[in-house]
Amino acid sequence: MNITGKVEIESVIDVMCDVCQLSVRGESGQLQFATLQANWGYGTKHDGERYELHLCEGCFFQAVANLKQERRTQALFNDDGRADRAFVGEDFGLIARDDFFNDSFKSEKR
Repeated sequence: MNITGKVEIESVIDVMCDVCQLSVRGESGQLQFATLQANWGYGTKHDGERYELHLCEGCFFQAVANLKQERRTQALFNDDGRADRAFVGEDFGLIARDDFFNDSFKSEKR
């Protein structure tokens, strides 16, 4: 026997970018965002701290651009003689391309 009734549940209805504070809802109505996370463990300066930031597409790629620049800067002042470390390609951090259904991990071995 089925007993039905209305049940009130809490659900995520929108996500705001933690940088620009705009909604991350795309043109299709889907929530499109990146998540930057950190869980700092034993022995770190921030032991026990957890972070989670939601970023819109624009803010995410601005953060990636800043990280690329930091890597270039660090390599410039590096004394290990490896000039190739200064090069940071467009694929910096990219692990899949044309992965529209988020299923490329099934065929990859890490």
